[in-house]
Amino acid sequence: MSGEAPAALPALPPIVCIHGMWGTPAVFARAVPQLEALGHQVVTAVLPLHDRDPRLAPPAELGRLGIADYIAAVRRVVEDLPAPPVLLGHSMGGSLAQLVAAQVPHAGLVLVAPGPTAATNAPSLAAVRTLAGVVTRWGWWRSPTRIGWEAARWGIYNGVPEAIAEADWRSLVWDSGRVLAEMVTGAAATRIDHGRLTAPALIIVGTADRITGPGIARATARRLGGEVDYHEMPGIGHWPWWGEVETRVTRAIADWLGRLPPA
Repeated sequence: MSGEAPAALPALPPIVCIHGMWGTPAVFARAVPQLEALGHQVVTAVLPLHDRDPRLAPPAELGRLGIADYIAAVRRVVEDLPAPPVLLGHSMGGSLAQLVAAQVPHAGLVLVAPGPTAATNAPSLAAVRTLAGVVTRWGWWRSPTRIGWEAARWGIYNGVPEAIAEADWRSLVWDSGRVLAEMVTGAAATRIDHGRLTAPALIIVGTADRITGPGIARATARRLGGEVDYHEMPGIGHWPWWGEVETRVTRAIADWLGRLPPA
């Protein structure tokens, strides 16, 4: 009988969850325990000035924050971790996951309904309609912004039951007009060399997403430099954090995590 201790199992990478525009870490409230149950340390990043009661008036400085400020906030979370993480982002959080990944060691990318970078934007009439109430107000690009109910119901929460959609919309917080402007115009702060992102990636998008639609997800999949597992969910809109849709998304993420090569 050998006296040698059994070899230790490879440590699972931590996961950093990054919320989208007008969102908070609360969108991951049900997914986090399920990912933790797989053995991963899971941390939810809080973007600057997003940890506020949505009923409060926005701080004026919020509108002047840029993508670089959001990247720096996520980097601080990553740099506190014991190992390179999987970066999991929804919507704008998917854009940030890619931008951060270009700057730090990471184990993989999970991009759910990812927002654009400079190289992956795919403008659509549906996105224009969704954002019209925000971007037609003079000075929006230097002011705090928040999407109205009717636009959000049509372009973000399409397919979501009314009661859930309204409750989730009421939890949205103010966000930076400058960040939105940088994203929709493909500003320098959103430019990266996707070929350098060689870690495995999972991309999930709904075919009925009206604000960051499949065109963006497909462009992202084509540009990433590593192996990409790409899923389009028929009939699903931008908001996956409810009911059976959330179950399917979380299960797909869990399955993909289980196939990640050991560190």
